[in-house]
This record gives sequence, C-alpha cells and structure tokens, in this order.
Amino acid sequence: MQNAEITDAHGDCDSLIWISGATEGIGLGLARNVPYLNARVVNLSRRPHPDHESVFLDLADPASWDDVGSHFADNLTRFRGSRAIFIQNAHMKGMTGFVGEVAPDDYARDIVANVAAPLRLAEMFVRAVGESGFAGEAGLVLMSSSSARSPTIGQSVYCAGKAAQEMWVRVTRRELALRGKDNIWVTAVRPGFVDTALTRHVAAMADSDYPIASQMRRQMEQGIGVMDIDTAARQIWDALPTDQSLLLFGEQVRQQS
Repeated sequence: MQNAEITDAHGDCDSLIWISGATEGIGLGLARNVPYLNARVVNLSRRPHPDHESVFLDLADPASWDDVGSHFADNLTRFRGSRAIFIQNAHMKGMTGFVGEVAPDDYARDIVANVAAPLRLAEMFVRAVGESGFAGEAGLVLMSSSSARSPTIGQSVYCAGKAAQEMWVRVTRRELALRGKDNIWVTAVRPGFVDTALTRHVAAMADSDYPIASQMRRQMEQGIGVMDIDTAARQIWDALPTDQSLLLFGEQVRQQS
C-alpha cells in the first residue's frame, strides 16, 4: 500500500477515483479518460500503474481486500472534495472449462477472485462512504457482462459472478433508498465486446472447452461490433452518474431496474 505521505499529498483534489485493474484493458481506458479536472486516480492491482498511485490488490487474496478497504476508509475520512467513485473492473483470468473438469484448486480460486472479491470490495466502499461521513457524490460501478444473462458454456464461474454482481446492485440500490442515502449511486455496466487481453485470452481457447471461441475470433478478425478500450471507457464515463441499475453498451436488451 502507498504510504500516508503520498496519500496526503493529494488531499486538495476535487475527485477521488479508485479503479481496480487500471493497468490493462477497460480499466486502463477508464484511467486515462477520466473526465474530471483535478482528479486523483488510484489503481488497485497486483501491478503498479506507471502514471497513477497504486494500492496492491490480489482478487484471490482476501488479506489484500482488507488493505483496500482500509484505504477507502482512511482516505474518505480526510477527503474534502465533491466526488468519490470506485469502479470495480479487475478480473482474474479464470479457469475456463467444463464443471468437474477444471482442477479443484483452480476452480476454487476462480470463485474467490471473481465472485466473492468484487462483492466484498463493493460492500467495503459503501461502508466506508457511510462511516466516513462523506457528504459529496459517491458512486460505485461494477463491471458486468452479457454473460450475466447468457449461460455461456465453459464459463460457469464467470457467468455466476457477473449475475451475482448485477443482483447485488439491484438489492443495494433499494437498501440505500430506504435508508435515505441519496448521495450514493450504484450501477452495473455491460460494456459490450471490447478488445482486451482477457477477450483475446478466451477467444484463443479450444472450442471443445469454450464453444463460442471461434465465433469470437471471427468477430475480432472482421472488426464487427468490437470496441477499443478508449471508446468503451469514454462511453462509460459519459453515462455516469446514473439512476439506472444497469447500463448496456452493444446489447439490444431491455434494461430493468
């Protein structure tokens, strides 16, 4: 974790933005397209960001989640700006494959990193906002996927994790409204088909383990409906803040709150 001296040096910022996994993919695009002036951007990742402060986060290591939670709490308590946003974007490259065929330890790690970690981190941010007394705009974004509604063969944990995040958002929005916490908004985002290292990783798999891999490869080769990370990031930022529980990009799906 970054030390207090570095943290305090950014105390005069107006926007405090945490992005998990800001060193690659959509997270990288989000970090370099932040639309707010005088924003402090904090990368939460196993790798340091070359341009932004970084706090170590390993989705498969719950001890690192606690460190991130402490970072939320400590900085929100001191923060006097107008806006604090956490975008939970990080995803560990999971063990794509059929249930019962993936190595047990790998499957268990996939569940911890890609189902449990995003929900725990999201809860810690909401808790930190409430307990710190921060009265500005507080926003939480969970990066989801069309796999939240589509049972994609070979991606049992990925689909379950994304569906869980979307339901968590729907429930949490209702709870915040009942408690009158109007300064906190939460949403899930399905960004559509974005050309990232993770997308290329699964597209390169054998169809026997991931049947839609060949379809993904064809779509990427033809450039049909595929966005680059900066275009995707700008679309997401342009849609925030939002009063919707789900933001869809590149999908013809009816939105439901």
